[in-house]
Amino acid sequence: MTALKGILGDLAANPAAQGLDRSLSCRFPDLGQIVRGRLARGSVHELRAEPEEQSLEKADIRLTMSSDDLVALTEGRLSFGPAWASGRVKLEAGLRDLLRLRALL
Repeated sequence: MTALKGILGDLAANPAAQGLDRSLSCRFPDLGQIVRGRLARGSVHELRAEPEEQSLEKADIRLTMSSDDLVALTEGRLSFGPAWASGRVKLEAGLRDLLRLRALL
């Protein structure tokens, strides 16, 4: 959770994220968990973990990665762009959000 807060906090603090108010989720298939929260007012709020099989709601911005890749991203051993291009990290969002996130990532 600490690693995820670090990455999402950096994302939310970026000036390009000003004005965003979106639900987000990060799915960790290797843990069977989804972490949900809200990206708003320059920070990430209300992060909570829930079992993957109980999760029904679809977030506006959805990330999927292994917990090892999250740690590698946090420690700087993995860059988001190459991880996304190789499929290690998946990002799903509406077209408008994807265009805005492109400047953040």
